[in-house]
Amino acid sequence: MAGDGVESYPAVENHGLIGDLQTAALISTDGTVDWFCAPRFDSPSVFGALLDRRNGGHFQLSPHGVDYTSKQLYLPGTPILITRFHSADGVGELLDFMPVTGAQATDRHRLIRLVRMVRGTMQFRFHCHPRFNYGRDPYELEVHPEGDVFRSATMSFTLAAFKNSVREFDTRDIKRDAEGVSASFTLHAGDIGGVVLETACPHAPRALSTDEACELLAETRDHWRRWVGGSRYKGRWREVVERSAMTLKLMTYAPTGALVAAPTAGLPEQIGGQRNWDYRYTWIRDASFSVHALLRLGFTDEAEKYLLWLDARIREARDGNLPLQIMYRIDGSPDLPEEVLGHLEGYRGSAPVRIGNGAAGQLQLDIYGEALVALELADRNGLIPPYEGWRKTAGLMDWLCAHWDQPEDGIWETRSGRQDFTYGRVLSWVALDRAIRIARRRGRPGDIARWSAERDAIYQQVMTRGFNQERRAFVQHYGSDILDASLLAMPGLNFISPTDPMWESTLRAMDSGLVSDSLVYRYDPSASPDGLAGTEGTFNMCTFWYVQALALAGRIDDARLTFEKMLTYSNPLGLYSEEIAPTGEQIGNFPQAFSHLSLISTAAHLDDLLD
Repeated sequence: MAGDGVESYPAVENHGLIGDLQTAALISTDGTVDWFCAPRFDSPSVFGALLDRRNGGHFQLSPHGVDYTSKQLYLPGTPILITRFHSADGVGELLDFMPVTGAQATDRHRLIRLVRMVRGTMQFRFHCHPRFNYGRDPYELEVHPEGDVFRSATMSFTLAAFKNSVREFDTRDIKRDAEGVSASFTLHAGDIGGVVLETACPHAPRALSTDEACELLAETRDHWRRWVGGSRYKGRWREVVERSAMTLKLMTYAPTGALVAAPTAGLPEQIGGQRNWDYRYTWIRDASFSVHALLRLGFTDEAEKYLLWLDARIREARDGNLPLQIMYRIDGSPDLPEEVLGHLEGYRGSAPVRIGNGAAGQLQLDIYGEALVALELADRNGLIPPYEGWRKTAGLMDWLCAHWDQPEDGIWETRSGRQDFTYGRVLSWVALDRAIRIARRRGRPGDIARWSAERDAIYQQVMTRGFNQERRAFVQHYGSDILDASLLAMPGLNFISPTDPMWESTLRAMDSGLVSDSLVYRYDPSASPDGLAGTEGTFNMCTFWYVQALALAGRIDDARLTFEKMLTYSNPLGLYSEEIAPTGEQIGNFPQAFSHLSLISTAAHLDDLLD
């Protein structure tokens, strides 16, 4: 691996994502696995060089002893990552993929790294340098006839080179030491080589033949092409929409249907700053948005599976007479204790590195609105809630009626104390409004009179207290003059007409106060202290919301140009992180579900208007 300094960290966007629907890996343009957790998204890392180049662990496979350039692309219609290496001596390709594991939770996962020489000759080197449990657990190395076993106190994996390849490793070239295992090999045009890593393998390492590796490649390719072929989106931005859909699918834990906010932890919202969070969990908000995106694309099975996961969380909350938690582990567990990994330096020196998420215990009233939007949309699409699920949902609305009018922590998870956030009130209105719609449409029992009265009270309160007369805009929380981009969602949620003068003046205020060359900030931390030092970049989801707000306001040309500009900020693979830095680089956890969900919804919405 390159030098140990801060400058040795590759840019966040210089990575591709692969996965098997239970976990995932990030691979940089130099062929290094910089992030891999097993057996699940939220398990401790095995390779974590993304957070510490020296102590995090990595798995590199790249040309050796030659100057080269590299580029990445996905095999069309799949998340099979191709890294192409160009040198004066030849061109080689590294294909990284993980065979799909299925819907049964398992500790066994395979990461296959297949190298083929396109033309010329090139020497390659692989270096497997694991650091179990975020670099905290030592391991033992066992040597076997066909490979090696790396074993720590909590997990193990095997590593084996392909056999029967045209160019096999010379065992004399394999080096084993405290830094792991490394080896060099030379490929000529037409040759194929590679290695396979398998976690929790119950038997001794077994080398795959090149034919077996190619069969697994074909099976993985065909699986993903069948899946994405089920999309019914035929609009103007089909390629980027389908790539976003595959990215979201990669971030979904198949055994439960839960969507992680991102497969990474600790990537900073400001380089060198403190805003470094663990996003490997399922937010009620994110996953509810996914129902809208999935149904727009025709992926009903995925939407239905998430709704079952959400239904289970609602039942648990009502059985315990508790509010919904804002996030859970992918298996539905509510425990996410936050911990600082002080031994890791953080991405480009951005400390502290946190795992777990202390915001799980916050009160965020908007999640009820987002959950009910998902349930009501699903109901309109024929995914009708079962009796017990509806009974618990109705009970949740009764709880909301009694608790909506109180300070809360807000959508952005600030750590500076609770406020009367306008967005939380708007989404509380949405929750009751959508519950009333379901009850009336299906003739379901519920205290509709109470829900209606509280809904109307929320509306009046927002319109009188959420609008700042001097600023001529709806503001972040009552009694302030701070703009907040979350309120861009108001007209799309039918809370206010996009031609209402109060909304038109709000949008103009956001144009001048939060928008920077089409990119949108969530809010101004200097004007609204959020309990953390430093600043942040523009928020990708808010930019997509801005596009929708422009379109609804009749500014179609502005909306389309802003959307097209936003597409230029993805990485070459079509992936988005959480935010865009002032320099134009991607920052925050990567890739980010929020960004891809809102891209899909915005593209579909624009298509409808343009058609």
